[in-house]
Amino acid sequence: MRAPVAPDFVALAQSGLRRLKPYDPGHDLVALRRRYPALIELGSNENVHGCSARVRPALEAVLDALHLYPDPLGGELKAALASLHAVRAEQIVLGNGSHELLMQFAQAFSGAGDEVVASEFGFAVYALAAQAAGATLVTAKALPVAGPMPRGHDLDAIAAAIGARTRLVYLANPNNPTGTWFVRHALAEFLERVPHHVLVVVDEAYQEYVVDPDIGSAIALLGRFPNLVVTRTFSKAHGLAGLRVGYAVAHPGLVAVMERLRESFNVNALGLAAATAALGDPAHVERVRRDNAVERDWLADELRARGWPVSPSETNFLLVEFGAGCEAIEQRWLGAGIVVRPMAGYGLGDCLRITVGRRADNVRLLAVLDRT
Repeated sequence: MRAPVAPDFVALAQSGLRRLKPYDPGHDLVALRRRYPALIELGSNENVHGCSARVRPALEAVLDALHLYPDPLGGELKAALASLHAVRAEQIVLGNGSHELLMQFAQAFSGAGDEVVASEFGFAVYALAAQAAGATLVTAKALPVAGPMPRGHDLDAIAAAIGARTRLVYLANPNNPTGTWFVRHALAEFLERVPHHVLVVVDEAYQEYVVDPDIGSAIALLGRFPNLVVTRTFSKAHGLAGLRVGYAVAHPGLVAVMERLRESFNVNALGLAAATAALGDPAHVERVRRDNAVERDWLADELRARGWPVSPSETNFLLVEFGAGCEAIEQRWLGAGIVVRPMAGYGLGDCLRITVGRRADNVRLLAVLDRT
């Protein structure tokens, strides 16, 4: 008997998915951990300081109830977030990481024939979200490399890219992978230029790392701009990347639409408990912010002293330009058990993104770099 013939699954998929490539994590970290027991992981922008000490007891309290579904509304976490940001609980939608929400905004508010605008060198998920929804991605040119904010968002160019078919704009502040930013008054001026029916999603995954008070959070602008959405994550400064918890703050009407799309129980019981506990320890986040800023500046200065151009950053990573020798340097680090993130997928083949590690890790990174 002949083997059954499988259908052409790509042809069966909806048109947007046919062109879609999976999100690229950079390296197979599980395999590298097996190969290097003392692997130094500086490629995924995780919090090297870990999570709050309050998280473990909160997780242990949930373990005896794992046979029960989590709170489908995430009420306790929403209440804590509402208090933190001085908003109403109905302005918050929870996600399985902010990644899920970034994808769902495109699914909910764009489709075939529509356009989604994002910046050159913006987070890769924005393009994936537009394609998955069947919309057309319009990419605005980034700021010049020679300027004070190399490869950062050009808000004027983004505003000019908004047309009659635009339904959604993605911004990141600070931006991944460049580390660059824009100040809040510039965002307000930009929002004044955006038609009220075009949604503007500001991705603030790295906001807790910010030390410049002029940047601020876009959450403060929600009252002025009903078409504004702000996303946050517990994966970065809160150190909960393994539990996948994110959220968005927006107009209650927009949140109500997102609740129609949100998967049931999309944030698990452990994630809800851990995130709520993490919010109860603002001192931990402040220590993370302070220690990261010190180490980020030290590492940037050390790299610049060696002649490598480093983009300004208000995040927990640095974008470093290594030129023609970029791949060789990355492989040298990898051979020494140090993982950084290659940037060819972003059109930045001469750059590497380096998570700011602890001092011992950063010293090791530089020692390997200095080998001739």
